[in-house]
Amino acid sequence: MRVQKERMWLGIAGLALLAACGSTGTNGNGSPSDSASGAGGPEGASAVTAENTPAAGNGTAAGGSTRRVVVLGTSLTAGLGLDPDDAYPALLQAKADSAGLPVTIVNAGLSGETSAGALRRAAWVLEQPAALVILEVGANDGLRGVDPDSTYANLVQLVETVRAQRPEAGIALVQMEAPSNLGRAYTRRFHEAYVRASKATAVPLWPFLLDGVAGVARLNQADGIHPNPQGSRRVAATMWTSMEPALRALPSP
Repeated sequence: MRVQKERMWLGIAGLALLAACGSTGTNGNGSPSDSASGAGGPEGASAVTAENTPAAGNGTAAGGSTRRVVVLGTSLTAGLGLDPDDAYPALLQAKADSAGLPVTIVNAGLSGETSAGALRRAAWVLEQPAALVILEVGANDGLRGVDPDSTYANLVQLVETVRAQRPEAGIALVQMEAPSNLGRAYTRRFHEAYVRASKATAVPLWPFLLDGVAGVARLNQADGIHPNPQGSRRVAATMWTSMEPALRALPSP
């Protein structure tokens, strides 16, 4: 396990440059976001934001038969460098359809976003109802060397924001990891920030998004960080192990 963690996020030699490139702006739809001008990391320029799907209360669509699942995340969720159909939320949608589960999975990924940015954007994303909100946030905190205590505080406040705006929604937090070149002490504290946030909020903590993908060249794009189509399928498989039972546990529309 220790060896695996040491291999996570290998090849991020441009970490300092990526962090220096970060800036704050908007995504063109009125929601605040963090972005970066450089390539690499979840720092790219693309963004996929919450779609304006017609919806009624309790996270169901207008027809009353489909529940909305919102994945709030970074470029890893947005699918930077991938065809939209290869991004893991689209692959999860295909799995849900095959399983006969009536859900609409909304890709609310935004490249370059930190946990602070996700917190600022959450209220806008959740203007539409949701039956389940999945939080894939903080990857850029690790790339930028943000204090893990700050990440922890943002994660807790993010859960509180979701609960305040969408009390009907279930919530899940996805484990993220920091690059090993920041040192063992930092990577340990960063990992524990998610464990602590999960315990403090009583929200389930799902496995590391890039488990079995991070540090594996054949599963990543040229930047060594963002999954390629094959890696994205691995990510979807990892997510589905937790998502499927969560979807089946949702109340009927």
